[in-house]
Amino acid sequence: MSDPHVAHVAERVHAIVEDVFGALEEIRVGMEECYRSSPSFTSADLAGVRPQIFGCLRRLRGVAAGTGVIVAPGVLADRPRWLDWWQAPPEDDPVFLDVDLDPDSLDFYDYTAAEWFAAPQRTRCRHVVGPYVDYGGTDTYVLTFTAPAQVDGRFLGVVGADVRAARFEALLLGVLAACPTQVTLVNAEGRVVAANSPRLPAGALLPEDEAQARAVAARLPDPPWRIVSSSRRGRLSWPDDLAQRGWP
Repeated sequence: MSDPHVAHVAERVHAIVEDVFGALEEIRVGMEECYRSSPSFTSADLAGVRPQIFGCLRRLRGVAAGTGVIVAPGVLADRPRWLDWWQAPPEDDPVFLDVDLDPDSLDFYDYTAAEWFAAPQRTRCRHVVGPYVDYGGTDTYVLTFTAPAQVDGRFLGVVGADVRAARFEALLLGVLAACPTQVTLVNAEGRVVAANSPRLPAGALLPEDEAQARAVAARLPDPPWRIVSSSRRGRLSWPDDLAQRGWP
């Protein structure tokens, strides 16, 4: 990674990702401790993890739209499925996300099919999905960070946080603005996570012609993202980019 500007972008991305997963680590430890200490693990026992959930929301204030635990089917003694997920309004106390977990309902929320749940269950590794529109919660573009919880080899579920895509991009503002060339952070699916061009909003697919024309300036193994660059910049200057995206 010879370009110092790209190196700074990579370092900043790594720092943000590790900060989110660091906050989730406390929830994971809390969930595993609750499971170990309960002779019959029930949904009521998850109240013991809420101090860590609310602490995570405080630590990631303005960044996380919500956080909590999503339990694997069959783990709880009193419910076949459950998620203890709390959203973070700008000023109010955390709000519980109430979803339909009845498989016979038309509005059944089958979280086991979601990549952010299925991937950690399969790999037992942490995972990042997005940006995508969170129709089940915030109706905004988010990145979902999840990590597996397990005790003695038994998969208990995942702990996770929804990070607002616009806020994630804003946290990269300084290093992106300093890049003299057009730089784009792209996920494994080829979707834009952040960029210093108004033509490439978060969540958009990087156009195939641009993907082929651009050089991969850096690869990030965790999450498996790429930083790609070209000699072109958008037609607008960076302050104008911010105004177009609705940032102050």
